[in-house]
Amino acid sequence: MRRILIVGAGQAGLQLALGLQSHGYDVTVLTDRGADEVRAGRVLSSQCMFESALSTERALGLDLWADEAPRIEGVGLSVPGPDGTRVIDWVGRLDAYAQSVDQRLKMSTWLETFAERGGRVELRKVTAADLQHLAGSYDLVLVASGKGPLGSLFERDHAHSPFERPQRALSAVYVHGLAPRPEHDFPAVRCNVVPGIGELFVMPALTMSGPCDIVLWEAVPGGPADAFDGIRDPAEHLRVTLELMKTFTPWEYDRARSGLELTDAGATLAGRFAPVVRRPVGELPGGGTVLGVADVVVTNDPITGQGANTAAKCAALYLAAILAHGDKPFDRDFQQAAFDAFWQVAGPVTTWTNAMLAPPPAFVLDLLVAGGQRQAVADRFANTFNDPADADRWYLDPDKAAAYLASVTSGD
Repeated sequence: MRRILIVGAGQAGLQLALGLQSHGYDVTVLTDRGADEVRAGRVLSSQCMFESALSTERALGLDLWADEAPRIEGVGLSVPGPDGTRVIDWVGRLDAYAQSVDQRLKMSTWLETFAERGGRVELRKVTAADLQHLAGSYDLVLVASGKGPLGSLFERDHAHSPFERPQRALSAVYVHGLAPRPEHDFPAVRCNVVPGIGELFVMPALTMSGPCDIVLWEAVPGGPADAFDGIRDPAEHLRVTLELMKTFTPWEYDRARSGLELTDAGATLAGRFAPVVRRPVGELPGGGTVLGVADVVVTNDPITGQGANTAAKCAALYLAAILAHGDKPFDRDFQQAAFDAFWQVAGPVTTWTNAMLAPPPAFVLDLLVAGGQRQAVADRFANTFNDPADADRWYLDPDKAAAYLASVTSGD
């Protein structure tokens, strides 16, 4: 039986661990927090998972909240003009529903499930020196947690990492009490783009206390919405969130007039990080290699909502690669090839996400305006979140954008 060590217990690490376990592999997971601590801690993310990622969980029987989590049926866009009224406001319908499950709920349950099925979970902080010592006892070591010193094992890929600094300051709150949008009759992720200020995302989700909404500010660093550094009091975090909504997205603030409350004491999160791509094969201090997983090696800004989606797809691709490899050594060539298959998915995500962080060029504005005039354009925008590779076929290139618009207006 092949022995595999996974460092990290997030979306990718646990999904891969449970997948390997189901195929008879001897898997150990190292994590610095147990299930109870994760469940009782602060929110971990603002995830929204689309069908192509949800299907990877479903294939392993890990979609444990499919009947409880709200079904997200669309993605909407609103953009205010100089006077604060919306000049763009539409919602596109997804071909298949998306869902958002609080990762505290998901990861704690998955970690317990892994242990209940006989998997070994070791609670400890891990250094590069620890990995050097441990690696000799396993056929393959995967690093699925890049926080702290382990990230330094993986060399920066400068060709795919154009940003040296964070492009957004991030703030998320999980709330109860948000009224539905009156403009549509189905639940959707709402993306509000405020030029020069940032983006406000609002999405239905499931947390420990039931259905809720996530309110995520993506603020331009140094701008008026970059206002959460140093806030430790969750109530103050919510107050500032609402003040920014009132100022910059009053149509969203109107949904909160009946009164919002945080879902729990850990329902707030703030921070910032620079998007980066790293080389996938990490070099251990005394020789040997480890394979980087998901956002350890491809870290994108949340503006396209792809973090958990990309992590799930990475887990599925690495699982397939490991199973197909049989009894052969998990050498450097295997590790690079596994990442290369993942990059076929993660590369288009990175290109699209980096483009979304910049002010939209004129041809993109034409597409966004057209979304309010033609449902087909709005729907294609929404479904690009499920298939980011489609962005290159219609959204990222002026000639392709013009050809697409011509095709949807040809019947006029």
